[in-house]
Amino acid sequence: MNALHDLRLVRPSSIDDAVRALAEDGARPLAGGTDLLPNLRRGLGEPRKLVDLGAIAGLAAIESGADGGLRLGAGVTLAALAGDERVRSGWPALAHAAGLVAGPTHRATATLGGNLCQDTRCIFYNQSDWWRAGNGYCLKYRGDKCHVVVKSDRCYATYHGDVAPALIVLGAAAEIAGPGGRRTIPLADLFVEDGACRLTLEAGEWLTGVAVPPPGRWRAAYEKARVRDAVDFPLAGIAVAMERDGDRIAGLRVAITGTNSAPLVVPTDALVGAVWDAAAAQALEKAVRATSNVLATTVATVRYRRRVLQALTRKLASELWAGSDRAATPTR
Repeated sequence: MNALHDLRLVRPSSIDDAVRALAEDGARPLAGGTDLLPNLRRGLGEPRKLVDLGAIAGLAAIESGADGGLRLGAGVTLAALAGDERVRSGWPALAHAAGLVAGPTHRATATLGGNLCQDTRCIFYNQSDWWRAGNGYCLKYRGDKCHVVVKSDRCYATYHGDVAPALIVLGAAAEIAGPGGRRTIPLADLFVEDGACRLTLEAGEWLTGVAVPPPGRWRAAYEKARVRDAVDFPLAGIAVAMERDGDRIAGLRVAITGTNSAPLVVPTDALVGAVWDAAAAQALEKAVRATSNVLATTVATVRYRRRVLQALTRKLASELWAGSDRAATPTR
């Protein structure tokens, strides 16, 4: 680990004050710090100022909306999100996904905003500075070449967040504040599939909260594959939301994580109006495979990760079709 470089810490008390602080060159937001601080200790980034968001009133609130939806402040901890009875009863897939992140001590500190905006990861990036220097650095930071896909013109570092795909299939929206004012976008539009430039936030913008619509007739589930049942990032993760009308699929949303540089939406329009049967399952698996860009890791082959992703998709969709309210359990 490197010694931290000199930097300044400020602690604004309002969203507007935070916007002004983050508009300065070299400023980075700080919430739980479970992702940012280990990276800084590895020499991954040298911000001149950290803007501690912990003193902003309401940023850690979970609020019920008049329409039956939820508003989640970006400062809500993952432990609070996983344990909130309103979330557990109305949006169990979201509570389950939050409860699968890392370990209990991480979830007690890590925040929703930090988890959604977490850095992408790669074996050539998440290393000490001397190790990265010995390899000529990489396209993501200080270098000019992706060591994973050597002839690539973009970074293939992978996004491993669990909460994002669950929120995406639930139809959530991201609330953003910045120098140009405040705006709301579909959560899926917060991400871009480039490991080095992973978010669509403009300079000085930051995520202030997430709005989740009422579930209506939608049922949703999230599940991931990992080596250990705690701590590990997903080797492959899948969120599925389904609305059933009699013997037809009235709505279907699918999002994947752990395989690409962003949590991605899988195209499912062709299955809306169909019956969930073997043919539909095969078509959905094919769409998931076409959307994912699975690469080998130090613990799993491409073939395993691709097959487990497809198998989890079929499993969750079949359970939702059958009307299961069960929160999916982790799969090795």
